[in-house]
Amino acid sequence: MKKIALALLLLASTGCSTPNPPVQTPPPPTPVVVERPPAKIALALGGGAARGFAHVGVIKALEAQGISADIVVGTSAGSVVGALYAAGLNGFQIQELSMSMEEEQVLDGSGLYRCIAETVFSDKRGCIKGQALQDFINKHVDGRPIEKLRKTFYAVATNLNNGEMVVFRTGNTGMAVRASSSVPVFFQPVTINGQDYVDGGLVAPVPSSVARSMGADFVIAVDISDRPQDRKAAGMSDILWQTFAIFGQTINRHEHSSADIVIRPITSGLPSTDVSGLNKAVLEGEKAVAAILPELKAKLAKLNQTRHVAGMP
Repeated sequence: MKKIALALLLLASTGCSTPNPPVQTPPPPTPVVVERPPAKIALALGGGAARGFAHVGVIKALEAQGISADIVVGTSAGSVVGALYAAGLNGFQIQELSMSMEEEQVLDGSGLYRCIAETVFSDKRGCIKGQALQDFINKHVDGRPIEKLRKTFYAVATNLNNGEMVVFRTGNTGMAVRASSSVPVFFQPVTINGQDYVDGGLVAPVPSSVARSMGADFVIAVDISDRPQDRKAAGMSDILWQTFAIFGQTINRHEHSSADIVIRPITSGLPSTDVSGLNKAVLEGEKAVAAILPELKAKLAKLNQTRHVAGMP
């Protein structure tokens, strides 16, 4: 009997002294990679009259490399090409359209030199109405307003009443392009809701800052503006264009700082006021992209890599 009691006592004491099992520390959660969409690319197309055909070459060359803009911002000639591009036309289609275009389809008024003579010393507000350009654009964007184009599009103009920049984001596409392209003296100002608008090149010859402010992650600027050192101020019209070139150059120093890449086709020697240099302008646009392509691709690839960030589930 004593042996049984002793055995039970030993069992009880053993059970009480059994050590607690070790605490298991759970492993840390495995980080996951949150993949953001590719960088949103904006194309900022500057003004430059007939030299704007160089924009077509730039678009063709970028498309050949698989680079397509999500946002298109245009000033003056850049708004003309930009609207067509945003409507869904590719570079080859825009070039084909340009080659078949007659000057009368977009310029409804006197010739350049007659225009100066008629306008400077008269009460006329400009000798080119601009309605033909408006109709041309609306025809080739199938009558769609800005907000219905395939790509996000903005046209930059200048409010003649207060000198402020205006960015058209909605409404009549052709009218916005017409306002953006209305070079003072040559084109009549465009009146919209009681306000007069003229060429956007007065405030943003290359609209890089607008593209950045509209949510672009990567801005490709195309500068086709005249450089003062490339021109000779011989006659009255030359002095007028030289004046534009001088203050445009000053503004562009600021605009270039808002761009990730600036493409500068060689436009010296190309005509500003007629389409005779179309093919050469397109070629210069293509060559300018080829020259800067390694840098462009490297910067874009680096930006997209940084958009793959580590996060927690």
